[in-house]
Amino acid sequence: MKHALMAAAVVALTGCATMHMPPPAPTMADQTAPLPRAAVRGGLSGGVFNADAVPLTSDARAFRTGDVVTVFLEETTQASKRAGTSISKDSSVGVTPVGMLGKTFPKTGVDISAERSFSGDATSTQQNALSGALTVIVQEVLPNGLLRVAGEKSLTLNQGEEFVRLAGFLRAADIDADNQVSSLRVANARISYSGKGALSDANSPGWLTRFFVSPWMPF
Repeated sequence: MKHALMAAAVVALTGCATMHMPPPAPTMADQTAPLPRAAVRGGLSGGVFNADAVPLTSDARAFRTGDVVTVFLEETTQASKRAGTSISKDSSVGVTPVGMLGKTFPKTGVDISAERSFSGDATSTQQNALSGALTVIVQEVLPNGLLRVAGEKSLTLNQGEEFVRLAGFLRAADIDADNQVSSLRVANARISYSGKGALSDANSPGWLTRFFVSPWMPF
């Protein structure tokens, strides 16, 4: 009977635990595919001017849809927070023994005291660093000149696969003569570094472990 109850408890835990399997790594195929370029406009009034032509004095920096630009990842973040609270309160009340007709009644004396204290301390520290390089593709040129870029890099290793993805907006003026720019210049940057395979699975807790550390655990 005891073994049957234990088996039923394990089955109940299995049913209550939610299998939060990590979703597959999303791809940026839709974002990294260059948008179709507008039709080339011919010369105006028989002239030789072409709006899509590259001027003789221009360089190789990315300015148009479909161009590529190399982004150097220089992300470093550090955050630290600490909070502390201490509260203490003491109080006491004393009543002397009552006397009557020259006689004192010792048992009527009362001493009341109360003491309360509270102390709390919390510390949070987080550090992140990401370096490297990633070449992205210009997806769109906004009317104000901003370049919407996106790209990804996939590395297949002997123990799994790793992905580096980046999307955001760039100013053409921030791109140097070598067609490179720092990730610190990317506005609304969305940078992700993830992977899948044996190493990623080894760093992920099992479903039962996730159940015991979830908010559903009453203890």
